[in-house]
Amino acid sequence: MKYVGVLAAIGLSYILGSIPFGYVIGRLLTGVDVRTKGSGNIGATNVLRVLGWGPALLVLCCDLGKGALGVYLGILAQGTLGGALCGMAAALGGAYSVFLGFQGGKGIGVGSGIVLVTMPMTAAVLVLVWAGIVLLTRYVSLGSIIVAALAPFVAYACHYPPEYVVLAAMIGGLAILKHHSNIKRLISGKERKLGEKAE
Repeated sequence: MKYVGVLAAIGLSYILGSIPFGYVIGRLLTGVDVRTKGSGNIGATNVLRVLGWGPALLVLCCDLGKGALGVYLGILAQGTLGGALCGMAAALGGAYSVFLGFQGGKGIGVGSGIVLVTMPMTAAVLVLVWAGIVLLTRYVSLGSIIVAALAPFVAYACHYPPEYVVLAAMIGGLAILKHHSNIKRLISGKERKLGEKAE
């Protein structure tokens, strides 16, 4: 029965992660489909460019919450291992949403919620690094890519359990994979900076 509970928690975490809050909030508040504006992404950064700070902060909080809740369900079901498995399920749901034809966001919001619950010290370090990079360069994507790459190393340095270090590596790798178009634009000099409005 315990394994049934773990599998149910994993499935529910994926469904939670799949809820496309950027799309839903854009539609409900303004009638705008953010997938057709700016970068086409449903994450908080594109919502900020398209709809402004209010909707973007709401999307960010919801994305953090679904990652955190998914992990919490896993921890209740099977401790550290359950938290890691459900965290990865929530991250996959955010990146490949069943509600959007397996399209989704780039994993930063939901991933941040996961790391905040499982590895708070790691989250604090990564937030400081991200903020420093964004303040210096005004490239949100660059900050996100760098902290995604650093996540498992910081988790290891903070002496978190191996399951969580692996989780950090998988979430970070997924986020980098989903940022492939941003990486191309950064290299070509065409990436938008923070504060630039979407067309």
